[in-house]
Amino acid sequence: MSVAAGMKTIHQRQIHLWALAATVAAFFVSLFFLPQYSPGQMGGSNLFTVMLDGEEVGTLGSEAEARSALIEARRELAEEYMEEAAAAAAVAGEDEETARNTALYYAEAELEARGEEVLWGRVDSRRAVTDRMKEVLAARQETTLQRCYTVKFGSNILNLASKAEVLSLFSSALRQYDEDEGYLVELTPDTSREFYALTTEIRSVREQEQIEEKEQSLPTAGIITRLSDVLNSTEPAVGRNFEDYMLGLVKIGFRQKIEVVESYMPAQGIMSLDAALGQVLADRLEKQVYEVQAGDTLSGIAAHYDLTVADVLAMNPNYEDETAMIRIGDEITVTVPEPALSVAYTEQEYYEEDYEEDTIYEDNDDWYTTRQEVIQQPSSGHRRIIALVDYVGDVRTGRTIVKEEIDTAAVPKIVMRGTKVPPTYIWPVSGGYVSSGFGARSAPKAGASHYHQGIDIAVSVGTAVMASSAGTVVSAGWQSGYGYVVYIQHADGRQTRYGHLSKILVSSGQSVTQGQKIALSGNTGNSTGPHLHFEIRINGTAVNPLSYMN
Repeated sequence: MSVAAGMKTIHQRQIHLWALAATVAAFFVSLFFLPQYSPGQMGGSNLFTVMLDGEEVGTLGSEAEARSALIEARRELAEEYMEEAAAAAAVAGEDEETARNTALYYAEAELEARGEEVLWGRVDSRRAVTDRMKEVLAARQETTLQRCYTVKFGSNILNLASKAEVLSLFSSALRQYDEDEGYLVELTPDTSREFYALTTEIRSVREQEQIEEKEQSLPTAGIITRLSDVLNSTEPAVGRNFEDYMLGLVKIGFRQKIEVVESYMPAQGIMSLDAALGQVLADRLEKQVYEVQAGDTLSGIAAHYDLTVADVLAMNPNYEDETAMIRIGDEITVTVPEPALSVAYTEQEYYEEDYEEDTIYEDNDDWYTTRQEVIQQPSSGHRRIIALVDYVGDVRTGRTIVKEEIDTAAVPKIVMRGTKVPPTYIWPVSGGYVSSGFGARSAPKAGASHYHQGIDIAVSVGTAVMASSAGTVVSAGWQSGYGYVVYIQHADGRQTRYGHLSKILVSSGQSVTQGQKIALSGNTGNSTGPHLHFEIRINGTAVNPLSYMN
């Protein structure tokens, strides 16, 4: 081979090596710049498999890219949801801009990026990952939230779509008792709450008109304003005739405290207005208290509430039967239907009625508190009245008479009653036990009574017998059947007797104090064994001593 040929061969080989090196270099450069590959970086993860709620949505070159893709997916879904809400509002004839601005999209999802270190690897475009994330999020439509109004009263919580529906709900509750629509419901800030919330304020249509007129007119200055307000709010207290009073509804409101707050709820958690009305206005049974009025009877009250007399008696155990006396002002428990949202209101009413005066009591300091006597029998009167009558639902709860004209005056019942505290009675011996009680019995021996007019207290002969109460000895001596016996008259008209004594220590006419020793027990007279026979008599009639002793 010539030198020239050799040089040519060497040169060709160098060209091939340079071409190969250029090819390899170009390949590695492409790994750095082409978007579908992740460049090799030693010492950390450089390829991330992205998971959303456990579903693989693609691969990206960093966790930051994965988070950015999720934010973008949420933003795009929210925009799409707002446009859908606006379109639905347009079909329903509602404001599109309001619907767009109040629509809120939220979908809970857990993002996970599993990193690994690779020399090279294929990555997806962020657009593709974002679209796949939207598919996963869209499958969780139940987490779509809408702005709404949450209403709370008592234990009831409702979610309504708009403020207008809330007002419609409360207005419908009022209309049951305000058919003339003389009152308006407004939602105003609840100043008792630390955080922002609304509550209801109810005004009459006339009040609302006056407020609007006042806002439109120039204010009167200083003392003139104050005098004007006083004159406008004051009505003459006297000289008014019945026809001067406006009858009908004068006040209305809700019994429960109303709380309303703006919130965001899933669409399925928001009630329709019809469903809310059905829940709020549906009757439920609750116990109520009725105040007895003139002319009422237990049977009449029961019939008014669609109850039986037995039902009323069961709820009011202080009344024994249908004939039990009830008085004006007595409170009787009744069960009546009441809606979940109850309305309290006051009506000004005219009516005529028979009435009774309150009982008059006259004290007698010479009588004991156990004594009462009627010294004047009552009779009903007749009157015409204007009254403010309070109601809760359909139940009358009270009234205030504002005008009264009496056609026939009622005569009050007058009762004289004692004020002195009556004497007390104590056990007449130390120890002992009742060996024979008060009332019917089998005669213990011939000659004994079948009806025991006292009690027998078993004690041994010679036990001290004490006066059960202070009084005057009216008899002390022997009496057939009783044996040795002592009679004591007491200040309250009662009398005690102590029989079968072995020794008497007092004499007739002697005053004794409570607990004073008057005799010794024994076994004299018609007796079957040592004991004390003890009686208490009221107006000469024996009563059970155990019912009167302390």
